[in-house]
Amino acid sequence: MNTYASSSDPSFSSTKQPTTIRLRGPAEYGFTDKTAELFHAHTPPDAQETATPGRVVRLDRNRVLVASAQGLLHLPYPMHGLLPATGDWVWLGHNNAGEPAVVEVLPRHSALSRKRAFEASSEEQILGSNIDIVAVVVPVDRPLTHNRLERTLVAAWDSGATPLVVITKADLAHFADDVVGEVILQAAGVDVVTTSAEQGDGLDELMHRIPEGATLVLLGPSGAGKSTLINALAGRELQQTGEVRAGDGKGKHTTTSRELVPLAGGSVLMDTPGVRGFGLFDADEGMEEMFGDLDELFSRCRFTDCAHQAEPGCAVQEALAEETLDLRRWASYLKLHRELAALARKHDAAARRAYQREWHQKVVSADRGQRAAERYKHDQAEERAGKGGKRRKR
Repeated sequence: MNTYASSSDPSFSSTKQPTTIRLRGPAEYGFTDKTAELFHAHTPPDAQETATPGRVVRLDRNRVLVASAQGLLHLPYPMHGLLPATGDWVWLGHNNAGEPAVVEVLPRHSALSRKRAFEASSEEQILGSNIDIVAVVVPVDRPLTHNRLERTLVAAWDSGATPLVVITKADLAHFADDVVGEVILQAAGVDVVTTSAEQGDGLDELMHRIPEGATLVLLGPSGAGKSTLINALAGRELQQTGEVRAGDGKGKHTTTSRELVPLAGGSVLMDTPGVRGFGLFDADEGMEEMFGDLDELFSRCRFTDCAHQAEPGCAVQEALAEETLDLRRWASYLKLHRELAALARKHDAAARRAYQREWHQKVVSADRGQRAAERYKHDQAEERAGKGGKRRKR
């Protein structure tokens, strides 16, 4: 049951808390001694003598659901500063009207983000913050989408959290071992946990990977079994579950918003709606983690500015020819690289102008080369014609 803050709420005391006093926060939502240090390092704004720690549990249309030491509070959005995201640690105080409110969002140690879903946008959308583990959910009852898995893992690496692959519905397909093998090969360096929420398999192993006070986010397509997995981890019915359409394997979007769910042992789970698309946003570090083997290939090319197309001594083309580099993986890298470059050009006018100058130079260079080739052909033709005329005179 939600509780609502008021001026008589004991969490909003009339005396300012010195940093030497132990802060109280929502322990069931991941508040630990380390979190208290974060609050001590970022004192509340001036005139907020009543400020106390809280964590954003869910964003609603007009209100923010925040967990405090006293319970759940429905509060208005802050009037100034950073807009909160699910998972943010915040100072709770009062607004100018004297009403309880979020007065400051603390710096994030991690943030899972993507480009907003509509094509024309170049804005960042924060899906969740202060996450410790990003679990990419892969159901075995549908074909494995390699490009989608790579794309999501790039975002997971770039968030600052630790990626993890969670395979669900292992009891529904006899070829689960094949899917696990493919995932392990593709997600090199990322741990893989196989689960069956219906039978309880793999749940203990997954829980052991979530330290006390840590936050885990489940990320996957609609119908991947996230809600069923959440209910199994929590040991109670927290999320509605729906059937998956046989035609396309998509679920019915039983989860409609991002929300924190307390688990046993002080750990926290962040549920997210099924993500249809995942446009990358400024994911250079994630690309390095996911495609580190390609960086090694690039360093072995003969030329430092190799475009990896038809240049002599290109290590990438040699690896493709020898089939030590999968063509699909190379194509996936190129697609993600182009996507990030296009997004950077939208954000950076200087980069856009440089790109336009480079493109113009290429066009001019190609035009000059073509004209030079035509002049050369013309001169050669005239020279041959002149020699032929001299021979005829003889």
